[in-house]
Parts: sequence; structure tokens; C-alpha cells
Amino acid sequence: MICEFKSDIYLPFKKNKKMKKIFTHVFAGLLLLSSAIAFGQSTEEVLAKHEAAMGSSEKWAAVKSAVVKNKFSVQGMDIESKTSMAVGKAFRTEVEVMGNKIITVVDENSGWMIRPAMMGGTGEPEDMPREQVKLAGSQKSLGSALIQAKNTGATIELVSKEKLDGADVFLLKVSKAGGEDSQVYVSSSTYYIVKTISKVQANGQSVDTEVNYSNYKAVDGLFFPFTVEAASPMGGMMQVDTTSVELNVPVDPSLFKRPSK
Repeated sequence: MICEFKSDIYLPFKKNKKMKKIFTHVFAGLLLLSSAIAFGQSTEEVLAKHEAAMGSSEKWAAVKSAVVKNKFSVQGMDIESKTSMAVGKAFRTEVEVMGNKIITVVDENSGWMIRPAMMGGTGEPEDMPREQVKLAGSQKSLGSALIQAKNTGATIELVSKEKLDGADVFLLKVSKAGGEDSQVYVSSSTYYIVKTISKVQANGQSVDTEVNYSNYKAVDGLFFPFTVEAASPMGGMMQVDTTSVELNVPVDPSLFKRPSK
């Protein structure tokens, strides 16, 4: 009876221990499976919430022209710029520096600029290098980097959820058809883009460019970052503040035509 009593006590205990181990592995597997399913669904979910935060797609599609004015400082010099845009077709940016004006124009296929002598130019129209034209091409369109990437058929993948400057963000990877990859950080609370890291070609070399976005404001129901920080040509980070955004205002097509010498 004593032996039978021991058998009744210890045998179930061994079975329970084994079953507990099996259950733990099964439970862990189910958690991994469920998290993988949720993660797979999150890319579209994050994109949908980001698009909703930026304004309706119908309103973005209705914007055909824009005029944006910015200001920034470089080595103590206050600089103002004005960009006139025929959305998706061409843009013209005029920058005034110490009484001199730099003009940059990019249309559907090419680009040209006018630089004063103090900026290494001749004061006459000159062709923009192909790399610069390609790099500036995205400036012909309005909307966030994610919205533009989605509209051009780029692959967008949610990589992780992590911390950025103490705040929760989603990290998404954007892969374009030309092999260009970029990282986009989206706030998990506002669903605005707060940072992008992209590889660009400059002087024959691949360079990482980092851009920070903040101070989002609504213009006709669409949201724009009114403060952008990017690498300064003089080193460090340069802050660019938007002073005004006008949508669907008249933009003279002659602004984009290259003048004769």
C-alpha cells in the first residue's frame, strides 16, 4: 500500500511537470505566431493612420500648385527662400543670400540653376548635374515621404517599434525600384514622420542624410512640418522654418522656363 501510495503521488507529479513544459513551449509558439500575424498587419495599419493624420487623400490629390516660404541661418547669415511649385511637374526655388539670388528649377526631365560669382557661378543659366536633378525630383510633389513612396509603388515594410529621443516610434523601411532604401520613423502617438535617414549619391559617393521633422501645422486641412532639421553644408545641423504655405494659388508656367543668355 505504501508503494502504491508513492506511485499515486509521484507519477502524476512527473506527468504534470512534463505537461507543463510542453504547455510552455506551445504557449510560447502561439505568442510568436500571434505577434507575427499582428506585426504583418501593422504595416498597413501604420500607413493608414499616418495618411489619416496628414489629411485626406482627396484633399492632397486636389492640390495642383503651391508656394512655400522658408527661412534659416547659416554662419550667422539669415537666409530666406521661396519655392513655387506645379505639383508633380516642376518647381522653382529662389534663395537670397547677402543681396544675391540663387535660382534652382527642376522640371519633369531636367534642371537648371543660376548662381552668382560668389557662389561659384557665372550669373547665367547652367545645367544642374544629373545627380542633383534626381535628388531634387521628390520636391516636385507634396505630401510626406511615406505617401510619396506609396504613390510611386515603393515597397514599405514595418521593421520595429522602438524609442527615439525617449518617445515611441515605428521604424519603416522604404525600398524604391531604383535600389534606394530609406528609414522612416513615425510617431506612435501622432503618426507624423519625425525622422528620415536616406542614402544619396553626392560627388560619386553614397552618403547618409538625416532629416528631422517637427512643428506640424494644418493648411487647408492638410498637415505640414513647419520645422525641418538637416545637415548643414558648413557642418552640424541646420534648422529650416517654414513661414507660409499657400495651396492652389496661381503659379506662372514661365517661371520654369530656362531663360536665354
